[in-house]
Amino acid sequence: MSYHHILVEQEDGVGIVTLNRPDVLNAMNRQLSKELGAAVAALDADDGIGCIVITGAGEKAFSAGGDIHEQREDDRRYTPEQLDAMSNPRRSYEIAATRKPTIGMMNGLAYGGAAVLSSSLDMRVGCEATKFRFLAAAYGRINSTWTLPNQVGWPIAKELLFTARVVEAEEAFRIGLLNHLVPRAELRAKTMWLAKMIAGNHRGSVVGVKSLLLRHLGENLETQWAQEKDYTTHVLRGAKAEDAFPEFIARKGRG
Repeated sequence: MSYHHILVEQEDGVGIVTLNRPDVLNAMNRQLSKELGAAVAALDADDGIGCIVITGAGEKAFSAGGDIHEQREDDRRYTPEQLDAMSNPRRSYEIAATRKPTIGMMNGLAYGGAAVLSSSLDMRVGCEATKFRFLAAAYGRINSTWTLPNQVGWPIAKELLFTARVVEAEEAFRIGLLNHLVPRAELRAKTMWLAKMIAGNHRGSVVGVKSLLLRHLGENLETQWAQEKDYTTHVLRGAKAEDAFPEFIARKGRG
């Protein structure tokens, strides 16, 4: 598969995927999400890869989240049923459930859908520019109920999901949302140090450890994901972009 919105490279048994739309803070449109899923699946199936790193291009953002402009246009053009048929709602689950360990190299902000993605990964390494915001409750949607508690525990997850507030780098490290916090100049080196150490271990053992850890959750990851998906399909469907992001739309996506 050829890629238009991501970059993929390999280094010493580590696959690195870069979200590459820096002009829009690496906002995740449908094409980028499709490419990300395909790239992660390909790296997961590659016997030469022992760990997968995901990061963003530029110095401002891992990703600003979903592409609101595309969502807004889609809301005008398609019915909810058509949108469901066009999307792959399992993609975030499939990334979370990869056999190989995943690391987020958090080079900047991760808001909305990007916070969901980052909390779906096994580990995260950040720098002073890293910050998270689990925004769904602020704009009439629900997500991260099956990812964030597994990273930071229920009390902290509840606070972040209920308030939708910004989590700066120091706090993210303190609560366990970041495994490591280093200066930006050291971010890639620290991430690759961790990833290469994982990739250098016995592949079967690492895969087995991850598989068992996922099985040992109170409920398996797919059940947690499926419960959230059922609720957001049949009980509270996500708000349309026009209703969810009026301030963003009013300022035409600037700032």
